[in-house]
Parts: sequence; C-alpha cells; structure tokens
Amino acid sequence: MRVRTLFRAARVFDGWSATLRKGCDVLIVDDSIQRISDQPLTAGADTDVVDCANRVLMPGLIDAHVHVYCSTFDLPITRPATYLAHYAARFLRASLDRGFTTVRDTGGADVGLASALRDGLLIGPRLFYGGRIITQTGGGNDQRPLEHALPDHNCGCACYHDPFTVVADGEEAILRAVREELRRGASHIKIMLSGSVVSPHASVNRAEYSDGEIRTIVEEAARAGKYVTAHCHTAEAMRRAVTLGVRCIEHGTQVDAETAALVAERGAFVVPTLAIMFAMLDEYEDLKLSPVYMEKLRRISERALPGLELMKAAGVKMGFGSDLLGPLHTRQTTEFSLRARVLPALDILRSACAVNAEILGQEGRLGCIREGAYADLLLVNGDPLSDIGVLTGHGEHLAVIMNGGRFHKRTI
Repeated sequence: MRVRTLFRAARVFDGWSATLRKGCDVLIVDDSIQRISDQPLTAGADTDVVDCANRVLMPGLIDAHVHVYCSTFDLPITRPATYLAHYAARFLRASLDRGFTTVRDTGGADVGLASALRDGLLIGPRLFYGGRIITQTGGGNDQRPLEHALPDHNCGCACYHDPFTVVADGEEAILRAVREELRRGASHIKIMLSGSVVSPHASVNRAEYSDGEIRTIVEEAARAGKYVTAHCHTAEAMRRAVTLGVRCIEHGTQVDAETAALVAERGAFVVPTLAIMFAMLDEYEDLKLSPVYMEKLRRISERALPGLELMKAAGVKMGFGSDLLGPLHTRQTTEFSLRARVLPALDILRSACAVNAEILGQEGRLGCIREGAYADLLLVNGDPLSDIGVLTGHGEHLAVIMNGGRFHKRTI
C-alpha cells in the first residue's frame, strides 16, 4: 500500500529561489514528491494531511563535510571499531534531529555504516562517503608521530593505512589506493594537498603531492564516474587542485581574489568549514589541544570570513560543511550563524541545499522541492530567508523533519 502525505498551505523555499512560493500544497507519495500545486489538492481517505498553517516548507539540509567516526581530537584514533560505530550512530541521529537529512563524510565512513543506515539498523540521514583519505608520506593526514617505526604498520604493498587514512606515494601506489576506495563504494576520493591543523608535523602551507600524482588520482576517479575533493588551506594548493582537474575544495581558508576567480572559471566547488575553526578557538582549553594545533588554527582563521566575501564576489559555488570532530559535533548549526556575519541568508541556504546537491551529483533529487525529488523536507516555524537563526540550535524551530517520505519528527 502506497503512503501518501499532503502538506497543506505551505510557504515553499525550493532550495534556490530568492522568494517563497505561497499557499502551496505538496503531495508526497512513498519516498518522493509527486505534485506541487498553488491550488488545493484533493486529499483521499488514505492521505495524511499536515496543515502547515503558512509555515515554511524547505528541503532537508545537507552537510557536505563531516567525519562520523572521528570521536576525539586524539589522532590517530585508536579506539575499537565497535566504539566508533556507536559514536557514529549518535552523531548521525543528532544530525538528523538538527534537520540534516543528508551528510557527506570526507574521511572515514565506510560501506558497513552505509549499509546499516540503508537497512534501518541506524536512524540517521542519507550518507555519501569517500572512504579513507589519501595522503602522502608526512602529509596533512599522516598522523604517525615522528618516532613511528615504519616497518611495524606497513602492509605488503608498503602503504601505511589506518581506519581514516591511506599513506601512498608514487603513481602506482596511489592508483592502487584509489581503486581500493572505489571498490569499497566511495562516492568520491578525498586527497590532501596541503597541511592540516590537526596534523602533528605538516605545515598548513606545505604543498603536497606532485602534479603527476594528482593527475593519476583525478583520471582514475573520472574513469569510475566519480570525482576528487581536496583538502586545501592555501591559495597555491587551491590553484594547483583546480588546474589539475580536482572538482571540489575543502576549507579554502587562505583564498585570494586571483584564486577565487580561477576556481569560479573552472566551475569547481569550495566547501568552507567555519564551525570547526571557531569551535576549537572557543573551547581549546577544555579540549586540551596541542599548542602546535592552536598556532596553525589562529593563523588560518583570520582570513576565513573575508575569504567567503572574496569567493562570493568571484561567483564561486560554495557548499556547506561543518567538519566538527569529537564532542564538538553538537555545534553543527553554528555554521549558519558564522556565515551570516558576511553572507546573506539566501546564499547560505543555497549552499546547504541546491549547491551541496550538485556537489553530490544529486541535482533534482536532493536539496530541492521539486516534483520527482526525494521527500527530504523540513517544516520550519519561522522564515529562514529573513532569519537564518531558525535553523540554528538542535531543531527547536523544526515542526516536521521528513526523511525519504517518513516522519522523523512531527509536532503538529
């Protein structure tokens, strides 16, 4: 028997438009939007009618940069897989409670977690995962301490790996690493092209991987119909990435006007992640973070907000990501209020809806209210176009959260 739900008399934000469509009826059949009408639709006896009373109906939010297994800042993470699975279950459910009906994991998540969500063993959003991050020896995600004894943790192909990372050098080893993540169902390949704040010895300004190695990764992903996203803080790393065919940039904190123009010209995406930087700055004492981490963080955070303005002026397609690790995941929606310091609400909403759907290759299916799209929907008490603050917090302003046509939350 088909499940039918009718949202009656809603103001609709479709994921992109600058104005709300008023007085709409939206009919859901099973997991998809079947019809949108400016006139009242007939509701049969088998239809569940939700009186929106002029509330705003909008697409479910998408967070395009999460790490659902990163339960701590103590890297490399050595906790058992069973512990990490329970942490991920809590992270995922909390994200859905906050209105994120889709997340993209950019390092760590795997086919087991995706299968558990698919089979209903876990409650959470849709999950797109890239598997393990690929980094060079001594690169931004090589978490081994300097004293690490190399032979003890190497497999036969001489690639160090842990649940989050593969360390691979040279085109042959990189090719093998990329193919392995693709074999395990990765929706994209994540690589490190600059140092990381939480890497023990790699400078944020360091340029990583050779042009030939990057081309190998991009070409192999493309042959599989997938794309490459790259961790880049510096403008130089961003320019190298898009010039060599990388489709998406993570962070982009040190972008300049020239680089923003090049990224826009190449049609690449950037996913800034302000929430993690400001959370670490706010809570560094309680987190007992390394002074090395904090020095790097203070340096890159100074240009993060101005960078958003530069990218907006250049026409860069900016996605929405939070990148929150460990206990900080509760601050996921602070990404909205942080961006609101320099960007209009419409741009932020587009980032979390239509732009992120395009990054995922799900235009017309996710991040939009359109006939034929998945019924991933939020009914909001308030107007996010005029007050983005109604999307902050932990879902207090959400009257309905629907994921795949099923109610996760319903207060009316």
